[in-house]
Amino acid sequence: MGLKGDLQDQVPCCSTPHPGSISLARPSVKEFRDNAEQQHIAAQQKAALQHAHAHSSGFFITQDSSFGNLILPVLPRLEPES
Repeated sequence: MGLKGDLQDQVPCCSTPHPGSISLARPSVKEFRDNAEQQHIAAQQKAALQHAHAHSSGFFITQDSSFGNLILPVLPRLEPES
């Protein structure tokens, strides 16, 4: 092997980051949009939960839903009378 082959074996390619190195790459537009959407949904969940607790005597929880529900009503667990 020539000198070029020896150097390639010893020097890792620049595309692989070193452990502990800081990446200066900016997040992609999709990552930025996904993060903003998650924050918006979290804010909507919090507002819906606060509104439900303030205006209802029921119990509600936040849970991800494939149907778009931000909060779900739940039945309280009652202790059996002894």
